[in-house]
Amino acid sequence: MEFGDVKVLGRTSKQSPFVLFWTGSRYEMNVRAANLSVVVAASFGMHEQWIVVTVDGAPVIRMPLSFGANEIAILRNRNPEREHNIRIIKETPVMPNDGDPYIELTEILTDGEFLPVPERKRKIVFIGDSITSGEGACGAVSEEDWVSELFSAYDNYSYLTSELLNADYQALSQSGWGVLCGYDNDLRHNLPDHFKKVCSIAYADGPERPVRGAEEDYDFASFDADAVIINLATNDGNGLTMPPFSNPVTGEAFQMKPGEGTFLSKECTEMFCRKVVTFVSDIRCAYPKAKIFWAYGMLGNPMETVIRTALTLYRDVTGDEMPEYIALPAATEGSYGARWHPGLPCHKQAAQVISRRLSAMFE
Repeated sequence: MEFGDVKVLGRTSKQSPFVLFWTGSRYEMNVRAANLSVVVAASFGMHEQWIVVTVDGAPVIRMPLSFGANEIAILRNRNPEREHNIRIIKETPVMPNDGDPYIELTEILTDGEFLPVPERKRKIVFIGDSITSGEGACGAVSEEDWVSELFSAYDNYSYLTSELLNADYQALSQSGWGVLCGYDNDLRHNLPDHFKKVCSIAYADGPERPVRGAEEDYDFASFDADAVIINLATNDGNGLTMPPFSNPVTGEAFQMKPGEGTFLSKECTEMFCRKVVTFVSDIRCAYPKAKIFWAYGMLGNPMETVIRTALTLYRDVTGDEMPEYIALPAATEGSYGARWHPGLPCHKQAAQVISRRLSAMFE
């Protein structure tokens, strides 16, 4: 379906440009109207897809979508001469093995007119895990349930950073996943292997299948990033606390192991570094002009030395001066959110640190 001046931000396929998968993906429109409603279709298994709707930058609706079509009234009895900016933001990440997780804008009902949405000054890509998915960014500190309600793309350092820099952004993130392996030591649970697809995480650990274009190669030229922020490795480090994982298909077993006097063993460090070199090389190929940064530390920094070693290896191998490392402030007693994850105060601190660093690079 065509919607003229509706701007879609987030990875989509050419065949289904209004289907959103990733956290922070959104529809944006400028309208002059008294009344406006939208119909958004949602697909999932058990975990509802949540959205937040902003009008002129302020959140006015936050809600779960029912499976199937959802009609949502956004403007009612407004001044028909006034222009409004509306964003419909996907709050919920891809939940593991939960059907075909996506939302799709299917209809707009309005008595007004659409106006062009101006392009923003910069374009940024964020790549991360549960922190970038906004897990625990909303909800009480005492909350520990695994539910989609406790994720937020709005109260999130990626959204906040982009607002500070007047930038459009994309986010690729998955809770529990890492660079080499997930927190569970599953080598399949890594972001690098999914980087080149629209959203192949949509079919999780199962065989590849069509999911509204999620399995297609992504067209990187459609979003020419000025900067890429990688916020990964928290879950790689968490693998040290978990038992070995055995791949049910291949029987291969793996576990992150500590070294003698070092955080990771020599073997695990080498595996991690090789993965980083390949991953950053793929990012550089996809975004030739981008400033690349590795930002880390919102849930502590035990992997910092390993990350810095990997980045040095990449620079030595390729001659690329990037990525640079950004140390992020860790969540503390006053800045935690739900599920022992960073809360809004910590996300705001991270956004300030990243935006200052990028502002200096962009000048």
